[in-house]
Amino acid sequence: MEQQHEGHDHQHHQHHEPGHGGAGGVSWATAARATLHCLTGCAIGEVLGMVIGTALGWGNVPTMVLAIVLAFFFGYALTLRGILAAGVGLRTAVRVALAADTLSIAVMELIDNGVIALWPGAMDAHLSDPLFWIVLAIALAAAFVITTPVNKWMIGRGKGHAVVHQYHR
Repeated sequence: MEQQHEGHDHQHHQHHEPGHGGAGGVSWATAARATLHCLTGCAIGEVLGMVIGTALGWGNVPTMVLAIVLAFFFGYALTLRGILAAGVGLRTAVRVALAADTLSIAVMELIDNGVIALWPGAMDAHLSDPLFWIVLAIALAAAFVITTPVNKWMIGRGKGHAVVHQYHR
């Protein structure tokens, strides 16, 4: 009888990694890790876009567009790196990255850029201005807080970063 119970227990744990329970059983820590991964790519893209746009003397709109494009690029690139390292082909890896990160990055960018656009003086602050960095930090923190529940919901339904985790064995 004990052997049967052990077999059942082993079978159960084979399908669910710790913190990756079924729908609704996803831990906040798992969702936060997925969001932090996304935030890293977004932050790299945002800052690089702002630096490039400012260095080229571009206005606010083209600079913000560049920052958003680069945020998506680096967000996807970080996910692709991990999937490709697992030996997955490029075409499949791209599909997985798009499925895993698109909603997360989109929500993050909407919140992040919304805060920056609405914060008085933030759009006109230069990279040497402390206001630029303070508002960017607040915007990224707000994006993290708002995107984490989105990722928790998606992972709990086998979407988002849950798709990526099947390649991390």
